[in-house]
Amino acid sequence: MGKTLQKKGSELSNFKVQVDKLSALIEGVEGFSSKLSKMGTPILKPSKLEILQINLGYMCNMTCEHCHVDAGPDRKEIMTHEVLESCLKTVDASSVHTVDLTGGAPEMHPEFKWFVSELVKRSVRIIVRSNLTILVSGKRFKSFPQFFADNKLVVIASLPCYTKANTDKQRGDGAFTNSIKALIILNDLGYGKEGTGLELDLVFNPGGPNLPSDQKALEKDYKRELFSDFEIQFNSLFTITNLPISRFLDYLLTIGKYELYMKTLSDAFNPKSIDGLMCKNTLSVSWEGDLYDCDFNQMLDLSIASPIGNIKDFEDEKLRNRNIVINNHCLGCTAGAGSSCQGALV
Repeated sequence: MGKTLQKKGSELSNFKVQVDKLSALIEGVEGFSSKLSKMGTPILKPSKLEILQINLGYMCNMTCEHCHVDAGPDRKEIMTHEVLESCLKTVDASSVHTVDLTGGAPEMHPEFKWFVSELVKRSVRIIVRSNLTILVSGKRFKSFPQFFADNKLVVIASLPCYTKANTDKQRGDGAFTNSIKALIILNDLGYGKEGTGLELDLVFNPGGPNLPSDQKALEKDYKRELFSDFEIQFNSLFTITNLPISRFLDYLLTIGKYELYMKTLSDAFNPKSIDGLMCKNTLSVSWEGDLYDCDFNQMLDLSIASPIGNIKDFEDEKLRNRNIVINNHCLGCTAGAGSSCQGALV
């Protein structure tokens, strides 16, 4: 118990350090709140709740350098059955039409298949965010691709680049080869192919302190190269900006480019991205059931501004009246073409 409390205290301390760092004014960098005020909308309000994004836990078979969740094989946090049941009750009692399962590697949750089966009964769109390599990591996960197909799960898979060198640099040795193996398995089941109804989307994250390239142009490159080299097909590519949180923030500080990156994000602020921000139609649920405006706020422990702080107490109307909690990391979602879990916004 002592070690658990000590670890929790250390995590809270790290949250505070990161939030303080993001809140601090940097010379020559205009903050997110100032950007909103200039637009005449200093407060962000949620719209109709459509997506429930559920973090099933921080356990993962990988330790990617850009991971804002700080997930890895040593993480033991996992959502309890009671919280899973509360999530199901929320789907029943709300306008949610999409459930987005994330982690860590969500497939590592021991009740993953049961939970998905329960969601299928509710006729909602189910997304699983897979790192791909988990699907070829051992006997336990061998059946998962077929399970995905049987239940028509939307697979959104991380593949930072269509080259081995760049992918392995960001995600570790062997990541590219194992990702390709998993993609071939998914393709063989019909994923990513026209007329099958099995959606397979890939995610691109920049390898360094840069904004993503144009999403449509990069998608063409991915489709050309992956099909040419491996005959791999997929539906869409989502470009996601790396936010200055957790490991990526540590990386920026280590290479001395934190201030420059924040200036890059601020200078590229795009007012047209505001209406499409995921915090407006999405609720993020932590492995403990706590509610956040987005997955990034969850990782910074920026609690939702509502008396309804946990999924077990869900009340749609009260949550809709809240103000969305913001900080300067939000510049990452509004830079350039904008960024969300579904890719570019404009």
